[in-house]
Amino acid sequence: MIKRTVGGCGPWLSVPSELRNNGVVKYVGEASQEELATGEHSTRNRVARSILDHGPSTVSELAGRLGLTQAAVRRHLDALAADAVVEPRDQRVYGSRGRGRPAKVFALTDCGRDAFDQSYDALAADALRWIARTAGGGARGEAAVAAFARARLADQSAAYRSAVEAAEPDKRTEALARALSADGYAATARSAPNRQGEQLCQHHCPVAHVAEQFPQLCEAETESFSQLLGTHVQRLATIAHGDGVCTTFIPRATATQETDDHASESTAGRNPE
Repeated sequence: MIKRTVGGCGPWLSVPSELRNNGVVKYVGEASQEELATGEHSTRNRVARSILDHGPSTVSELAGRLGLTQAAVRRHLDALAADAVVEPRDQRVYGSRGRGRPAKVFALTDCGRDAFDQSYDALAADALRWIARTAGGGARGEAAVAAFARARLADQSAAYRSAVEAAEPDKRTEALARALSADGYAATARSAPNRQGEQLCQHHCPVAHVAEQFPQLCEAETESFSQLLGTHVQRLATIAHGDGVCTTFIPRATATQETDDHASESTAGRNPE
C-alpha cells in the first residue's frame, strides 16, 4: 500500500499501487478486517467517486445513482465526513426558491480531491523541462533547473531552520527529521552504523517521480541539509534512484562548524558508484 498525508488537513490515505492513475479514490483511513470483508471501504469509495463525477450531491441523488438505501449512503457519508473527505453544504438554488429549507448536499473537500490521483507529477516535470529548454538546454538548462531547485528549498527550509536552531546541538538532526515529517517526508534520525555520525532517513518523498528525471531536486535538498546543520553531509541513497529510503549521513559536528564548500557535489542526488 502507498500511504501519504494530505496537507495536514486530513487522515492517512492509502491506495494499492496497481490502482494509481486509474482515477480510483484512495482508501480512506485504516480499514478494519470487518470493513474489508464486507466491502464497506469499496462502497465508501464509490460514494466519494460519485460526488467527484457529479458534483455536490444530496443523499437521495447518491442513493439513486449507486443503488443504495439512503440509510446506507448516510452511514458512508458520516464516515467520509469524519475523515475530512466530504463536507455538508446548503444546496445552491438558482432562480426562485420554493418554500422550506434548501436540501443538504455533500461536496468533496480539498483533502477529498487530493485523495484521487492527480497529474501534479506530470505538471511539475513539464514545468522543469520548460525551464531547461527556455534557458537554452544543455548545461545552461541544467543550471536553470538547479537554480529553481535551490530557490524552492530556500523557501521550504525556513521553517526547518527555526526548528533546528531551537534544538540542542546533539538533537538537531532529530529536530530536522521532525520538521521534515510535518511536511510529509516521514523522516527519522538514528545513529550511523559506525557511530561516527547520524543518518537522516526519509521514508517518503513527495517529489520522487519528478526527481527521477531531475536529480537537481535531490542535490538542492542535500545542500540545504548541509546549510541547516552546519556541516557537510553525504547522500547515501535516494528513493528517486530506486532505493527504498532517502538516506543522508551526517557526521558528528558542532553547531558552529563551518559548512564545507563541497557539501553537495554535482552527484549529491545520486547514489555513489
